Amino acid sequence: MELLKPHLFLYLLVISFLLVPLFHGGIGTAIAATNYDGSESWGYVEVRPKAHMFWWYYRSPYRVEDPNEPWPVILWLQGGPGASGVGIGDFEEIGPLDRDLKPRNSTWLRKADLLFVDNPVGTGYSFVEDESLLVKTDVEAATDLTTMLIRIFNRNKSLQKSPLYIVAESYGGKFAVTLGLSALKAIESGKLKLKLGGVALGDSWISPEDFVFSWGPLLKDVSRLDDNGLKQSNRLTQKIKQQIDAGQFEAATVSWSKLEDVILDNTNSVDFYNFLLDSGMDPVSLTNSELTRAIAIKRYSNYLQSSRYTPGSNGDLESLMNGAVRKKLKIIPKSVRWGSQSYPVFDSLYGDFMRPRIDEVDELLAKGVNVTVYNGQLDVICSTNGAEAWVKKLKWEGLKTFLNMERSPMYCGDDKITKGFTKSYKNFHFYWILGAGHFVPVDQPCLALDMVASITQSPAVP
Repeated sequence: MELLKPHLFLYLLVISFLLVPLFHGGIGTAIAATNYDGSESWGYVEVRPKAHMFWWYYRSPYRVEDPNEPWPVILWLQGGPGASGVGIGDFEEIGPLDRDLKPRNSTWLRKADLLFVDNPVGTGYSFVEDESLLVKTDVEAATDLTTMLIRIFNRNKSLQKSPLYIVAESYGGKFAVTLGLSALKAIESGKLKLKLGGVALGDSWISPEDFVFSWGPLLKDVSRLDDNGLKQSNRLTQKIKQQIDAGQFEAATVSWSKLEDVILDNTNSVDFYNFLLDSGMDPVSLTNSELTRAIAIKRYSNYLQSSRYTPGSNGDLESLMNGAVRKKLKIIPKSVRWGSQSYPVFDSLYGDFMRPRIDEVDELLAKGVNVTVYNGQLDVICSTNGAEAWVKKLKWEGLKTFLNMERSPMYCGDDKITKGFTKSYKNFHFYWILGAGHFVPVDQPCLALDMVASITQSPAVP
């Protein structure tokens, strides 16, 4: 069977679907649409009155129905906060089609079903009817996500048999660990019918302090920053640490923005998502130095939200999402434009942006949840050095043994060139992905696919 052939109907926008109310009672309402062959469904859940979260589910054409080896489901959480998982994660990184609506050979559907969500409310196609309803903390976002999962999974016995893996990128990692704990609590109380398979944190903003401390030394080591730039950077990172220690998280966010400007000034605008590039060169990050200098505080929520053209692409993501995709979905309210509320989403979380979530990782490990950390070698904003630093702060009982273990090299296919390293102990796993920046599935698609198969223990597919 040709991979994803049913999805090519997007080209013609000839859609046959059923619009049905799937859930009744509880908070708000929910509607969903299903395409003609049942391989996709999407919809809205009113997670709170006047707060509407959009989701999009793909059933894998490779799905194996085996009670001894259940087929996994991956919930993808994008970063920002304010970046769209339905737009970016799906069409830029791991979904069945790329931005030109051509089949993606490296889609993660080869290893799992995929559930994309525009989180928090106000992101992508998700929306609030009053901006006062935007979440102000990671925990509030996790509560909304848990409500969404209850609506989707509790009435679907097929999905309940599949372990759910929460896989996050960037700021999405903070949502992932808070959601993991929230979902576990709902499962234990009987409110959520779901099997949590694990949490995977890709280049995730778990400890802002450790990441900003890594920027200067990393960029100095790769000759992008000189001694003078390093001194300026170090002065600001010390200030950020003092502010975080004092619980002054909003002030720390302001200092973080100033630090990014110092880095840009002293590196001739390095790309924060790949230190081998200048800002604006990465076809995925979609930033440019003039834009980021003008709205530095917005950069993290805007890293994939602009309409800059990708080399070789026939269009931009914003046009796609507000054009062809919107026409396909048919349930997006006329008043909602994809991504229009992303800046307010970031601003609403201003006070939580620099708050660490290391304790939540520790709690997940203590509860026996499988936790995976994977990092791209070339990333700056969520550097591997920063990730290693926060991991060493874990109170997890297996940490000492893990740190003393040797890594195993990783290859891809018949190629014996080293593509990465990994090591695992009990329920904690770490992957070092070589040649990749912030967007691992884009930069190393083959290795990322192998990694996901290992994380999810996906049944072997010919």
